[in-house]
Amino acid sequence: MVMTVDVHVRDLRYFVAVAEELHFTRAAERLYVSQPALSKQIRALERQLGVELFRRRPRGVELTDAGTALLPHARRVLDDWAQGAAAVESVRAARHGTLVVGMSTSPGRGGLLPAIRSRFTAAHPQATVRLRQVSWEDPTGGLADGEVDVAFVWLPLPDPERYRWTVVAEEPRLVALPDEHPLTARPEVDFTDLADEPFLALPPSAGVLRDFWLALDERGGRPPRIGAEVAGTEETYEALVAGLGLCLVAAGNAPLITLGGVTTRPVRGLAPSRYALAWRREDGERPLVRAYAEACRRVTDGARPT
Repeated sequence: MVMTVDVHVRDLRYFVAVAEELHFTRAAERLYVSQPALSKQIRALERQLGVELFRRRPRGVELTDAGTALLPHARRVLDDWAQGAAAVESVRAARHGTLVVGMSTSPGRGGLLPAIRSRFTAAHPQATVRLRQVSWEDPTGGLADGEVDVAFVWLPLPDPERYRWTVVAEEPRLVALPDEHPLTARPEVDFTDLADEPFLALPPSAGVLRDFWLALDERGGRPPRIGAEVAGTEETYEALVAGLGLCLVAAGNAPLITLGGVTTRPVRGLAPSRYALAWRREDGERPLVRAYAEACRRVTDGARPT
C-alpha cells in the first residue's frame, strides 16, 4: 500500500538544510529561523511521513536510512521548484518590460501597426512598445546589431539563418518614375522595357536587399545602370522628381512617394515583394517577442481573404 502525503516545499527546504549541516543550530542560522521552530517543523514532517529522518546526537544529528533515501528526491524537488519560480519571474518581468520594434518605413497597410499593438497590449498591458526608425543602410531593421527586438523588414534578409520571420504582406513590385517619363503613357510595363533605364539603388550595405530592388534575378546577368543611391523615402522622392532614375516599390509603399510629380505602374515579369516581421533566432522564446509575433500573425491572418 502506498500512502500519498502532501508535503510543503518549506518542509523539504528545512529537511535538506539539516541534512547538509547535520546540525540543527547551524541549519536554523542558514534558514534565518529559530532552532526550536526548525526542530518542531522537522518533527512534524517525520510524523507526517511516519518515519524518523534524523538520529539526534549530543553534538548534532545523522541521517537515518529513510532520511538518506529522501534527500536526493527532496533536492530534485527544490531544484525543479526553483526553476519553475524563475520561469514565472521571467514571464512577470517580461510583462513589465520593453519591446523595441525596428522599421525603415512605416508598415502602413490599413492600420497594420496599431492593430498589432492593440492585440499585443491586450495580452501584455504592462509592457511598453517603443518604435525605432532605422536607416535603409541596415536591411535587418536593427536586428543585426541588437538595437531592436523585432523588426519590420523586406525579404530577403542577409544571413537568413540568423533570423525567423512571419510574412506580413506579399505585394507586387511597381515601377516609380517621373510623370514626364514616356512609359507613364502605358497602363502596364514589361520589365524588359526597364532593363536599360537608370535605377535608384539602396546603399551597398543593404546587400541582397539592394539586389532584390534592382531586380538582379530578372536581368539575366546584365548589370543594372545606377542613377543614384538613396537611403530614405524623401531621398527617393527627390531623386525621382529630379529624373535621376527609376525605382521599384512595393504596392503598399507607393503612396509614400507618389506625392506629386511621380507615377507608378504595374510591371510584368517580376516576382512579388514580401514584407515581414522578423526576430533573431535565439530570441524566439522570449515572452514579449513571441507575443508580438503571435499578435502579428493573428492580425495578418484576419486581414487575408479566405
